[in-house]
Formats: sequence, structure tokens, C-alpha cells
Amino acid sequence: MLSIIEILSRELGQKPEYVQNVISLMDEGNTIPFIARYRKEMHGAMDDTTLRTLETRLGYLRNLQERRDEVKNAIENQGKLTPELAEAIDGAATLAEVEDLYRPYKQKRRTRASVAREKGLAPLAEAIFAQDGQDPAKLAEDYVNPELGVETVEEALAGASDIIAEDLSDDAAIRKSLRELMNRKALLVCKAEDPETDSVYRLYYDFSQNVARLLDHQILAVNRGEKEGILKVSVALPGNEGAALVCRAALKPTAFVSAFVRTAAEDAYERLIFPSLQREIRSDLTERASQGAIRNFALNLKPLLMQPPVKGFVTMGLDPGYRNGCKVAVVDATGKVLATSVVYPTFSERKKQEAITVLSGLMRRYGVRHIAIGNGTASRETEAMTVELLKGFPDAAYAIVNEAGASVYSASPLAAEEFPEYDVNLRSAVSIARRLQDPLAELVKIDPKAIGVGQYQHDCPQKELDTALGGVVEDCVNAVGVDVNTASVSLLQRVSGLTAATAKNIVAFREENGPFDSRSRLKKVPKLGPKAFQQCAGFLRVPESGEVLDNTGVHPESYDAARQLLSLLGCKPGENLTDLPRRLSEYGLSRAAAECAVGEPTLADIAKELSKPGRDPRDELPAPVLRKDVLEMKDLKPGMELTGTVRNVIDFGVFVDIGVHQDGLVHISQVCDRRLRHPSEAVKVGDVVKVVVLEVDEKRRRISLSMKQAKK
Repeated sequence: MLSIIEILSRELGQKPEYVQNVISLMDEGNTIPFIARYRKEMHGAMDDTTLRTLETRLGYLRNLQERRDEVKNAIENQGKLTPELAEAIDGAATLAEVEDLYRPYKQKRRTRASVAREKGLAPLAEAIFAQDGQDPAKLAEDYVNPELGVETVEEALAGASDIIAEDLSDDAAIRKSLRELMNRKALLVCKAEDPETDSVYRLYYDFSQNVARLLDHQILAVNRGEKEGILKVSVALPGNEGAALVCRAALKPTAFVSAFVRTAAEDAYERLIFPSLQREIRSDLTERASQGAIRNFALNLKPLLMQPPVKGFVTMGLDPGYRNGCKVAVVDATGKVLATSVVYPTFSERKKQEAITVLSGLMRRYGVRHIAIGNGTASRETEAMTVELLKGFPDAAYAIVNEAGASVYSASPLAAEEFPEYDVNLRSAVSIARRLQDPLAELVKIDPKAIGVGQYQHDCPQKELDTALGGVVEDCVNAVGVDVNTASVSLLQRVSGLTAATAKNIVAFREENGPFDSRSRLKKVPKLGPKAFQQCAGFLRVPESGEVLDNTGVHPESYDAARQLLSLLGCKPGENLTDLPRRLSEYGLSRAAAECAVGEPTLADIAKELSKPGRDPRDELPAPVLRKDVLEMKDLKPGMELTGTVRNVIDFGVFVDIGVHQDGLVHISQVCDRRLRHPSEAVKVGDVVKVVVLEVDEKRRRISLSMKQAKK
């Protein structure tokens, strides 16, 4: 039997010693971001995604081992654990296999077979199952016993059949073979509860597909339709292969074939095994689809959080609306609120001109350069007004911002604490402005599930979804780094090693004692102990520090190595170090690493950090699309080529914002020339792409696009 380390090493394609090191680091309380960034020598530079996969699989394999031990102990307490059974349990690769082996020994609720055993019919079942040519009816005569409730031969035979059927149902080998057969050949069949009723599930009113070929979004859609009472769903195994498989396992290969045992075997299949495996397959399909949806959500969330910030400009946020008007917030380059207002551009032409006058005054007074418009209700009218407004401000531009989750944030206790003087609607406008300035800092305040870049996320196991998305947010925050003197509690608590309590303590400490002037001063924060400092220090930036290393991703434990490197390469104080990685390469990475007493990956990272102190990895990505004019759906014509931003990537395609308030769909077949298993192989959220309009359906508000037909 392979050990956990050997299994993980094989699955991840990593050396066993690396896997062992990572497990030890995790068990010692080190976080994934810390391990990924500052312990590369110990794990061969695995990335955070691989490390999180390892963490998840490690948890499963440890639970599997724990369950194996529980099952063996339970069977041993019954005095029925044999060396062969113990070996089979130890060799079970999944929890399902362990449960199959445990099934015959598990305490059962009262069944037809258990009632038959109470009536003393177990020996009769054994005698009949021996299939040695004796007549079952003749054997049953000896078990007629009115005192035990067996009045007739027929009752005795019925009880024996129930026992044989349950024993066959509990046979681990039969269940494993049948499970494999069903996973290959079973069909998921859907019918409409009422075919005359129209719904979004019409595609599945007469639907049948091999379970192995089902797509994740199909499984989740079918589940939701069933839950809403619109679809009837079942698993079918065509032909008679299932019953035949059970019969082959039950019947002895002799000239005399027991019709009685065959009937019992068919009953075992129809009444016990198939319904059980049908439920299991549905459960496995749902789990598979949920895991796929969670992976897809996490895949989309990361580029959304890592969108390049639009830094250094006064920004106006517009939260569109009809009845309650358009909420306005002006924030400075650091996100501080300068002014708020409410205008009503949708009420009438006169009101629109009044709104333009008010907004023009705010733009002149505060020097607004960018306008962020939420993409919700009344966004189209607000954008048209903005285009008219910008005719008087040639240096300004606007961007449509995905406002998903803004209302969730604005009504939260966090927003009330941050902006007690503003009502809920104005807080949304502030959030929209800040999303353009620094998406990550603003989006960490919102439950990731509310951001809207997944599919069927509310149907997924919420604990697993929260864990996966929380891991993505944590990885993004730590990849960028956090200014300890300006970060909110929401941002700080996502930093490696920090909790909500220690994040609040950091903010309280800086409010009471002034800005931090060094990383080492963090040690004075209440309840931020040595382990927490070790985990968080490298991810916190202190621009105000006199030590330049405090504003880089170099960990304090490597400061001496960093200084030694600068000395080796003859760098002078204040010298421009942008070419430091090249100079290190010329000197020799392995030679320098030996002289600085650190690993090569660590020294290479140090050189990269010193070459760009305070660098933001998001700045290297394509900037958001800023617009000056407006396009409407009626303006679209087939063949038109446009530039858009990817808003969501799901199983069957890509949704692209092309500036008309209705995202267009690029079907997976139109993403690129090569065949894709998933659109994420070619594109990610936030990508700026060229598309060609294929079809426009104004009535149904659907736009079909192609990326592969666009000119490269």
C-alpha cells in the first residue's frame, strides 16, 4: 500500500521529499502564501495553486486513513476482522470502497432480511445459496415454524430470498463492478413534470446523456430544475447488463442453475443495489459538478481581483438608478471621499441637463479625471449622460465597472462602520469609484460569492466554496502586498498569518501611535506574536520606513542576505537597481547564493524585489478599457469588430462586455481555432479581447460574438 506522501508525490508529479517538507510546514502552522513565497527551496518552487491542491488532497487522504482505522476497529470489536479483510480495507483507494467493505458488518436498520434472520432462516438461505442441486422447497419444509412466525414453506422461501438478496447487495466486489459499469454506460434521463409549461429548463424536457459525458453546467442545471419541481430526473442502465452482472456473481458455474438464486439476485439488483448506486451516482455527479463550478469560480475570481488599478487620479463613482436617482461620490487618489450628491438624469431632459451641470461643477472643483459607472439598472442612460458630460472635459474618460456585490457591501456592518455619515446608496457610489482605483482593496470587503463570476455557485457546498474562494483572495492579497499604514481591516485580515482580531489591533495601534515606521514595530502590536510576525511580515509594506527593504517583498529573515548581495555586486547606496537581476546572472546565481548563505530561488526573488521596490505585479497587466463614447445595442451589426473586456468564463463560453450594457456571449466553439475542453484554457476574466458580432437579437437581448473570427 502506498503511503500518503507517495500518493501525493505521484498525483502532483513532485519529489517525495518536497511533499514531506510541505506537509511538515503545514503541520507547523505555516500558511500557503508564506510557504509558496518564502520556502521555495523546501518544495521545489511549487505555486500556490499546487500547494492548495496538496492541502485539499492531504485532508482527504488523512480522513480516508482515519475512516479505514475506524472501520477496522468496528469489525474487530465484532470479532470478524480477518487479515484478508484488513488488507482489503487498507488498500481501498476511496471512501466509497471502504464503506462497501464495511457494509456487511454495519449496524443496519430493521430490514426484510433482518426479520428473516430473526425467524431463524439464515441457515436455509445458506443451504439454498450453496446451489448443490437440492430442491429449495424441500429444504424449506424444515424451517416452517409458526412460533417464529414462519407459517408456510412459501414464507420460509421468501425470507431466504430476502437474506440472499441482502447478502449480494452487501458484496463489495459486486458493488464495485456494477459501479464501474454504471459509470461507463448509465444515462441521466430528464423529463418535464409538465411539458406544456415553459421555463428556462426547456432544453432538458426530453434529455438523455451518458453520465460520463455530462458537462458540469448540465448536471447543476438539471439538479436545480428537479429541486424547483420542473424536471423528473433518473439514472437508467440500458439493457439487462446490471442484473446479468449480479447473476453471474451469484450463480455457480455448474450444470444445475438455481432459478431461485437467480430470482434472488435479480431482486437484489432491482430492489437494493441499483437504487443505492443510482443515488450514489447522482451524488457523485453533483459533487463532480460542484467541484468544477468551484474551480471555475476560483479561476475567474483571481484575474478579477488582480485587475490593474487605475492609480493616482481623482475618480467619480456613479451608481445609476431610476426612482432613487443616480448616486454620486468623488474620491481622491487614495480613495478618500471628497464629495457626494444625487442627480436624476433619467427623469426628463431638463433633469438630465441639471445633472450634467452638477457633475461638471464637481469635476472642475476636484479635478476629476476618471468616471466609474456601475453596470446595473439605468446604466445605459447614465452612460449616455456621461458621454455628453465629457464633451466639456477632453482629458477625462469613463469606464463601466461591474457593480456585483456593491449593494451587499453598502448594506453591511463594515460599510456602516467605514461610512457612518452616508446612507446605503451613497456608499455604493463610493465602492464603485474605488473599484476602478484599486479593485482588490475594494473587493476584499465583499463576500466573494456576491461578486458574480461563477455559475450555480449557490448550489455548491458553501463551506468548500468559501474555503476555495477565501484561498484565492488570500493568494491575491499576498501576491500584491499590503501597505500597513493605509490598509483597511478587511484587507489586513487576508494577509498571511493575520486574523480579524490582529488586523483590528494593527489599525488600532497605528491610529493611537501614528503610522508604522518599520516592519519590526509590528512586534509591538497586541497579540501579534513571533509566529504571526514571521508569517505576515514579508507581505506587509512600510513605505515610510527608512529601511528600503521594508517596502519590498524581501522577508526580514533575508535582510542580511539582501545586504550581502548588494555588497557582492558592488551596489552603492541610492543607486538605481533595475538591472540587478541581470548583474546577479552575470555574477552567477549559484555562486552568489552560496556566498549569501540562502537558496537560489530565494536570492533570485530578492534581486527581483530590490530591482523594483514597492512594485505592484498588477501594473504589468493590460489596463482597463476607458471610453469616451457610447454604443447601443441597435448600433450593432453582424460583422462589426469591437474591443471588449471578459466579464465571466463558464463551461460553455465567455461573456464579453462590449459597452452596450448587455454582455455578448462567445460560445466555446468561437473562442479560438483549436478545440478547447474549457474556455479558461484560452481566456480569463479581465482580458481585453477583439470580437466580431455574429448575431444580435434585440427582443431577447442576446448578442452572439466570435473571438476566432476577429483580426489578430
